[in-house]
Amino acid sequence: MRFRLLSYPSLLLAAGCVPLGTPITNPSLPASQQGQPVAARAAQPLRYYDYIYNPSVRSVQCYVPTTQVNDILNPPIVPLSQEQPITLEFDLLGNQAPRLTAKLIHCDLGWQPSQLIDTQFLNQINEFTLTDYQISVNTKVPYYHFRWQMPRVQLSGNYLVVVQNQAGQPLVSRRVLVYENQVIATLEQGVLAGGVDARYAYQQVNFRINYSAVELVNPAVEVHAVLRQNFRWDNARYNLRPTFVRDAERVLEYQYFNYENAFPGLSEYRYFDTRSLQANGLGVGRLLRQASPVQVDLVPEASRNGLAYNAYVDANGQRVFDNREYGNGAVNGDYAQVSFTLNAPQPVAGPVYIFGTLSDWQLKDELRLRYDSVQQRYVGQALLKQGYYNYDYAVPPKTAGAPADEITFEGTHQETENQYDLLVYYRPPGTRADLLIAYQSIDLNKR
Repeated sequence: MRFRLLSYPSLLLAAGCVPLGTPITNPSLPASQQGQPVAARAAQPLRYYDYIYNPSVRSVQCYVPTTQVNDILNPPIVPLSQEQPITLEFDLLGNQAPRLTAKLIHCDLGWQPSQLIDTQFLNQINEFTLTDYQISVNTKVPYYHFRWQMPRVQLSGNYLVVVQNQAGQPLVSRRVLVYENQVIATLEQGVLAGGVDARYAYQQVNFRINYSAVELVNPAVEVHAVLRQNFRWDNARYNLRPTFVRDAERVLEYQYFNYENAFPGLSEYRYFDTRSLQANGLGVGRLLRQASPVQVDLVPEASRNGLAYNAYVDANGQRVFDNREYGNGAVNGDYAQVSFTLNAPQPVAGPVYIFGTLSDWQLKDELRLRYDSVQQRYVGQALLKQGYYNYDYAVPPKTAGAPADEITFEGTHQETENQYDLLVYYRPPGTRADLLIAYQSIDLNKR
């Protein structure tokens, strides 16, 4: 699915200067942290997944640029040839730009540091200074916008990109993938076994791996497949073993009967459009332009669980930053306090969160809603950059370690359009690296 945004012609804007002085930093931070430099906050341990370690870091995008309109929706996955490098962009709130560096960490199948040293996957010093940055232009919330392109690596597999400050404290980490198609992976929509409810609520993706062009030792055991929905890691299916091994044809087939490779179809994602702060966009009920930052009140919403499927084009939980008046959302896009309202006659068991790429597919405290028993609704705010957003509402899972529960408020349908991709890993005998030997994706119910 290719999601396209309509854009207005760019207007000429005289370059403005943001005055130096005491930074206003992040309006959503407690008073005790206002104005503190990035290095002043307590260091956090490095996490080997997508994470933001400092609340002044906002609007992180990690993607592969192409000639398409919406590059930002392309996941950070590249072939080993890397014709187009993976690009990382983010904002640092405030009006001071510290010295930041980036590095790569090679990881194994389970996203733990591998035993490789830098020179085994990189032919240059593994420390890259972020020199490509710009200050925001005429925004109520000042920030610096950083941009960095990942260097070429020598091995396929999993890599963690880490941005850190001068003190060596991590600010941002992002998972990226480099693959080489040594084997042929084929995906197709599967037919669900079981009851009628599952057939109309879940989506199953069957696949096969043809390794006739390469010699693999014990492929039925040593080949590892990971299946993802909408490029998410939080609900990825790991440890998928082949159901049929066809040695003569050198083919592994994965066709399950107990929902091992089935995902809730969910619903098309909710959305709102704040690319303009001069007029109400889609999903916006009210704009308070005089406030600093601008206040955006979204149209009140309700649960969709139990409703019929509603078909429309979405961005599969992604977001795109833009400014319709002046263009170049990277530095012209302002930040706004966006208010969410979810009507609910009574509270559900457990907390409710705003969920999607805007939360890194995590249940974050800053995106937690509170229940107003008088108004019978959940309410919350988030400081978000101008753009087009997809999101939904989620609650914690009933089982520890399971994905967040999005069905409670969103429902689930087999007809929903979703993207799926398959990662195929293999560690050759005598080596210390899990190679990503195939990558393939499929768009189910493509519009």
